[in-house]
Amino acid sequence: MAKAEVSAQKLVETGAHFGHQMRRWNPRMKEFLYKVQDNTFIFDLIKTKSMLEEALEFMSTESKKGKKILFVGTKKQIKEPIMELAKATNNYYIVERWLGGMFTNFDQIKKSLHKMEDMKKKLASGEYASYTKKERLLISRDIEKLERMIGGLAGMEKLPDIVFIVDTHKEETAVSESRRLKVPVVGIVDSNGDADVIDYPIPMNDDASQAVTYILDLVKETLSEKAPVKVVKSEKAKAPKTEKTEKPEKVEKAPKKAKKAVK
Repeated sequence: MAKAEVSAQKLVETGAHFGHQMRRWNPRMKEFLYKVQDNTFIFDLIKTKSMLEEALEFMSTESKKGKKILFVGTKKQIKEPIMELAKATNNYYIVERWLGGMFTNFDQIKKSLHKMEDMKKKLASGEYASYTKKERLLISRDIEKLERMIGGLAGMEKLPDIVFIVDTHKEETAVSESRRLKVPVVGIVDSNGDADVIDYPIPMNDDASQAVTYILDLVKETLSEKAPVKVVKSEKAKAPKTEKTEKPEKVEKAPKKAKKAVK
């Protein structure tokens, strides 16, 4: 049975080491940052690799017990990989926006899920055949909307056992609701996030689609094979060959909030 091997070199190649610019950082992430390069934070990938292995081991162990995982990733470039991962591992997903109350008002979400399934069955069986063309069109639109927003939760009758989140800063509502209801969170946390509120944080670039896809592939391999994570102790991360310009420790004050900018 194959084992998921975490490659620090692969993390470098996919751009996982790049954080945000210095004006867009959270001081609580300082311990996971290696240096500053061209006014941009660089993650310590040795720590990232270790924490990624710990997160994979946790998900693997819980998955063997039959625990279910909800994957959350609403960025355009990772929607498809998230859906594929959830379907391949028989879990759930959210790739549109997180609806407020998704967890804290889960009873209402269940009602919407049951409504969606009921409407889909009636449509397939022809029960709406006697309806007018306009009425059938409105019903089809309702089904499409529900499918888009909560279709990835179909069959979920209770809260998931684990939530895996890409970009915990963007999905802060999902993090907040999960913590409130004591659902363990595994999350990819960028330099503007807060690893302290995540049970199993993976500190790295959450905007690099190749890096995130690599992590999702590791998760898929780990959960599909139900195998323990293989730790490759001999490998070390190779940081880009550039001179250190400034260390995070020298940044004494957190900058004022600024408008989000492209890295």
